[in-house]
Amino acid sequence: MAEFIYPHARLVAGVDEVGRGPLVGAVVTAAVILDPARPIAGLADSKKLSEKKRLALYTQIREQALAWSLGRAEPEEIDRLNILHATMLAMQRAVAGLAITPEYVLVDGNRCPTLPMPSQAVIKGDSLVAEISAASILAKVTRDAEMNALDAAWPQYGFAQHKGYPTALHLERLRQYGATPEHRRSFAPVRHALLDADVAASVSSL
Repeated sequence: MAEFIYPHARLVAGVDEVGRGPLVGAVVTAAVILDPARPIAGLADSKKLSEKKRLALYTQIREQALAWSLGRAEPEEIDRLNILHATMLAMQRAVAGLAITPEYVLVDGNRCPTLPMPSQAVIKGDSLVAEISAASILAKVTRDAEMNALDAAWPQYGFAQHKGYPTALHLERLRQYGATPEHRRSFAPVRHALLDADVAASVSSL
């Protein structure tokens, strides 16, 4: 992991999110305070790890971190607030859920939510900051499991394959079957699919 100059604080939490881009499901965030006495080898941006490695680290982080917490914003909150504000809310929830209050928070990306303690945004933080890497792993494994559960409930959409992102397959199935209750109505492809369904229903009723 590249060198990163940590703030002068004893308890530093890393925060990351997964799920801003998908058309379906919650945006999931995690906050992690690592234990310096129990270092975890192999932490990296969750997207660059194999699923097997992510799952192994997920278990290790939950067992060895001083504190960890998950936060989320549901599709209806995303539609009401917009994805940016919903993500900030989910991050606030993750930090608030920590059993230990951090002295400082490092957030992946270019902006921080409003928090009751000092914070700093770190571009590419999931590759530079161990705590953010750990948070990215917890968030991704959690959201991927939720997509697998959605796939079991709605197998025709292929959620386990594309994880809700707007792939060609997902867009095709959205046009074919319409939106599920878990789809984000404010996202353009979903909105268009709903409009097309309304038009088709109107035509068929004539």
